[in-house]
Amino acid sequence: MQFLHRQRTMGCLTSTGSPATREQALQYDASFSVPFTHRLRFTAGALESDNHTLVDLMQPAVAGQPAKVIFFVDELVAHTDATLTQRIKQYVSAHRDRMVMTGPIQLVPGGEDAKNAPRWLEDMLRHVHDAAICRQSYVVVIGGGAVLDSVGLAAALAHRGVRLIRFPTTTLAQADSGVGVKNGINGFGKKNYMGSFAVPWAVINDEDMLRTLSDRDWRCGFVEAVKVACIKDRVYFEQIESGLQGLIERDHAVAMPVIEKSAVWHMKHITQGGDPFEMTAARPLDFGHWAAHKLEQMTWFRLRHGEAVAIGLALDVTYAAMIGMLPQGDADRIIALLDGLGFDLWDEAMRETDELMQGLEEFREHLGGQLTITMLSAIGEPVDVHTIDHDTMIAAIEHLGSGAATSNAKR
Repeated sequence: MQFLHRQRTMGCLTSTGSPATREQALQYDASFSVPFTHRLRFTAGALESDNHTLVDLMQPAVAGQPAKVIFFVDELVAHTDATLTQRIKQYVSAHRDRMVMTGPIQLVPGGEDAKNAPRWLEDMLRHVHDAAICRQSYVVVIGGGAVLDSVGLAAALAHRGVRLIRFPTTTLAQADSGVGVKNGINGFGKKNYMGSFAVPWAVINDEDMLRTLSDRDWRCGFVEAVKVACIKDRVYFEQIESGLQGLIERDHAVAMPVIEKSAVWHMKHITQGGDPFEMTAARPLDFGHWAAHKLEQMTWFRLRHGEAVAIGLALDVTYAAMIGMLPQGDADRIIALLDGLGFDLWDEAMRETDELMQGLEEFREHLGGQLTITMLSAIGEPVDVHTIDHDTMIAAIEHLGSGAATSNAKR
């Protein structure tokens, strides 16, 4: 009887006919890839019966029968948009030959509450189960980023993955997280400790969903646009700068192209960047996030994610300028843009510098391997660094604090 041992040639497995010895284990390695399609749609009035964006994304599990679907809705969104659940029902009814709801519309706690209590995940799974949703059925989730994350995890776990369609309802989710392939909830005092990578069936960015946002939530998404411009595209950064007044005034003609470009850059990074599931040590889309995630925890999520990211970006560009990596002029432009968007770039929690600095190790641990932090050598030119000078980062934190004190005195 012949035994095989590993011989790899151009990624193929071959046999040499040599028997394995007690000291030599049999080894078989095979690389393979799985094709995914990432579908991103931009529209307005997606739940109007004459808008076919949603229904055209649905493929029936059995030919000639309507696709089965269950809807999860962020209760904060349902509260501000009183007709939302009724519009969902009317939409499904108008397209009943192609889709059918097999369970009632489920409301999910909005904000980080959706991610901080594991019992909500169990409830979501129960609803998916009771609605008889299968791998070729659909979970449609309408809400902010935290709700998309938690419902997305439930969809990824049920049957090891059912089809998920996301409707992001915040500028932040439409520009960034809603387009991603991450799902998760918080655990052990850490952001997104439990989660999965799963490509959504589709993402629908409906600009009408943004009209009921508070000004605070409106501005939060544009920090992610600044982030992706800083690491990907200097011209895009200049577009955001030139459109600042329109963004502040909530001019959709200015805002939607900014959101669209941010979303498309995120999609390109995921689909063409070579590392969609973060298997390597680098996380360029998390520029500014090591401090942001820690600040969210330290403030018990009093800081919105976008607000924390604004501080994280300001901190990292200040540090990069201090060590001579980033021209001071570029750092000043980035900070001026964040300030112009209305973000406070200092929070009292930052006085706890030892606790904040723990965010570096937590960031490293989340991915594993060596510490890798994305910094900038210029706007649009990212650089990965593997060490952070502790004293200089503390000085950068203190610099932001002194800047905040000066700004408050002027006010």
